[in-house]
Amino acid sequence: MDPDWGHVLILLFLLLPVAAYSGWWTAKRTFQRSANGYKRRLPPEYFKGLNYVLNEQPDKAIEVFIKMLEVDSETVETHLALGNLFRRRGEVDRAIRIHQNLIARPTLSHEERALALLELGMDYMRSGLFDRAEGLFLELVEDGSFTVQAFRQLLDIYQQEKEWDEAIIIARRLESLSGERQDAVIAQFHCELATGQVAAGRYNEARDNLRKALNLDSRCVRASLIEGEIARKENKTRAAIKAYKRVEKQDPEFLSEVVRPLRECYVDLGKSDEYIDYLKYLMDQYGGTTALLSLADILSEVEGEVAAVEFMSSELRKRPTVYGVNRLLGYAISKADSGMRESLIMIKDMTGELLENRPIYKCNQCGFDAKHLHWRCPGCQNWNTVKPVYGVQGE
Repeated sequence: MDPDWGHVLILLFLLLPVAAYSGWWTAKRTFQRSANGYKRRLPPEYFKGLNYVLNEQPDKAIEVFIKMLEVDSETVETHLALGNLFRRRGEVDRAIRIHQNLIARPTLSHEERALALLELGMDYMRSGLFDRAEGLFLELVEDGSFTVQAFRQLLDIYQQEKEWDEAIIIARRLESLSGERQDAVIAQFHCELATGQVAAGRYNEARDNLRKALNLDSRCVRASLIEGEIARKENKTRAAIKAYKRVEKQDPEFLSEVVRPLRECYVDLGKSDEYIDYLKYLMDQYGGTTALLSLADILSEVEGEVAAVEFMSSELRKRPTVYGVNRLLGYAISKADSGMRESLIMIKDMTGELLENRPIYKCNQCGFDAKHLHWRCPGCQNWNTVKPVYGVQGE
């Protein structure tokens, strides 16, 4: 490509965010000036600054744009867009310099200053300077400017800093302003509080937060899992079973999370037959690898390995899974003669390698894969979007 055309394309790319950021304002000014027969040209310093950007000399470009600002306050939108561009490119220090210089100008309008504060706050967020960012967003809230955007950023700060009580307050205020329901998210905040209280042995406080979570979101699986955990710690096994069984009605996709703890509960009660009946019910209703493997294990213990092998073979003909085949190979190896055992071990190792890197959980929003359950997706930062992968939960 001709070098001149390359520069033209890059220049157009750089101007796109400027146009997006201030298109309506520019159109209005252009219309007014056209009506007055006035034609304004961009100052040569503007192109000088862009040339520095194109030649990867951003510090010199910033100095030029700041000097332009001191002369011509009508370039505010350009500076805001340039700062935003630097932040998106990861050059946060440069974005901060531009936005700080904007805020220092006494001639800025109230709206322009508020917008510069919002952008500077997001610069600080990107740099991990949460205290500084929080101060700017609270200033915007108090001023009544860009309050929805400020509340969203504050909510992000309190989640990252695990200040769940503050997050609950901000989420409610955001809900009242934006009209977006926050019940399911706030339920997760109560679960976060409960998790910390369980770790500290403050079970009554944890139960109070779990009740709040379930009142806000009756489908909150996490609250039921924590409730079951508390009941088990207090040796209230029947209460734990009740909490775990609630998951089926809340979201059957999470049944894989309760199969193992339920087994421990039923074994503690000496009620393996009840556990077997429940697993058979789950298999009939939902299928699932975890229920299949757990039922095979308990049948092996109660009725013997032959019963487990017959059950596994029958189920795998109907619903074949790699995990099921891997487990069946394990049973076969224990009974095989020395010649066959070596071949079976090799096949089992191969299926094991297939399973080793397979994700057990996946985010329905962004596709993030994980080996462990995250209630807030590390990829897209959304709550309640990571779920067990069907047919893979039995590792």
